[in-house]
Amino acid sequence: MSTVSGDKTVPEPPAFPGRRWLLPSAVIHEFDPSAARSGRRPRRTARDWIVDFSCFLLAVLIGMIAADSVGNNPHVSHTAATLDQLIGALACAVVWLRRRWPLGLALATIPLGVLSDTAGGACMIAVFTLAVHRPFRYVAWVAGINIAMVPLTFRLRPDADLPYLVSVVLTVVLVAAVVGWGLLVRAKRQLMFSLRDRARRAETEARLRAEQAQRLARESIAREMHDVLAHRLTLLSVHAGALEFRPDAPQEEVARAAGVIRESAHEALQDLREIIGVLRAADHDDTGRPQPTLAALDTLVAESREAGMKVILDTRVADPAAVPASVGRTAYRIAQESLTNARKHAPGTEVTVTVTGGPGEGLAVTVRNPAPEGEVPHVPGSGQGLIGLTERATLAGGRLEYGAEPDGAFGVGAWLPWG
Repeated sequence: MSTVSGDKTVPEPPAFPGRRWLLPSAVIHEFDPSAARSGRRPRRTARDWIVDFSCFLLAVLIGMIAADSVGNNPHVSHTAATLDQLIGALACAVVWLRRRWPLGLALATIPLGVLSDTAGGACMIAVFTLAVHRPFRYVAWVAGINIAMVPLTFRLRPDADLPYLVSVVLTVVLVAAVVGWGLLVRAKRQLMFSLRDRARRAETEARLRAEQAQRLARESIAREMHDVLAHRLTLLSVHAGALEFRPDAPQEEVARAAGVIRESAHEALQDLREIIGVLRAADHDDTGRPQPTLAALDTLVAESREAGMKVILDTRVADPAAVPASVGRTAYRIAQESLTNARKHAPGTEVTVTVTGGPGEGLAVTVRNPAPEGEVPHVPGSGQGLIGLTERATLAGGRLEYGAEPDGAFGVGAWLPWG
């Protein structure tokens, strides 16, 4: 797993920097993704060497005690005692292979344990290692076979100091205790792995949520810039087009158009500065964004009329200031984008903007314009603004519909919750 910063991928830091030697190599191998992907066996840590050497010494110590007991056992011949000790020495030596082949070593020590009392310590360590490193089904089979072999072992070589039944019960209890200890160690490791996996998933989910939030913020910014700048730029386009096609216009009209162009450009730059200021401040509060409310709808219509549009505003809301800020902003943007579209796709037509509603019944915004006279050139990228409006209305909990009407007119109708 890696973390993303900008356009660069930063590798994940080591799982246990500075204290890897304190942990088993198997744990580090599970926690280190690069080691897991390489397919190589984990190298022993300092802790592994200490534990392996301790296990070897324990097997040798138990083997020496058992060898002395076998040598003094009247039921075992001198040749059998010597063979017992040789097998025990071999079993102690193979303890060093317990990490590489835990299942194979546990299976191999079963006949060694039957033939040699000196190999008893190595057999217990092999069973313990199997319980730590392999699933329970393998442990159950191997431990079951070991327990089943206990009565046969004491039949072949009875203990000189303990009765047969006591020897069998004590050995069975010892095997069960070793298996239980190994399973406890494995359970603790599995819990550690589970917690680590949860932490990794949480980090991944947090990163994905951050990326999603960033994407949503970018989409919101794109919608905002479209809503704010498209209206201003269409005003610039209308007046600049008038100056281009009417170079012989009266001086007063040219001056007025130039003044509108200058003012629209100034307003567009001001809106853009406000948006960039919000981005630089990392302010995610909607109140800091340049989004007017429904009360500013009169100003929007006045600007459109100054640009030469024929706009009829029919507001049937008693107190526009009482409309919730988020609902009012959405209604304003719907009217703004609809006027911009009418200016581009149906120039010269009369646009009617109707706003009705009240608390509890919702706010309805309708913008309608008749079909333009003559053919209007196609505008590249048409329809993107209406898609954005639909998404904006949906996010506000409302709905938006648009399309051509039977008489050829084009209408945009939105309903937003207010209550």
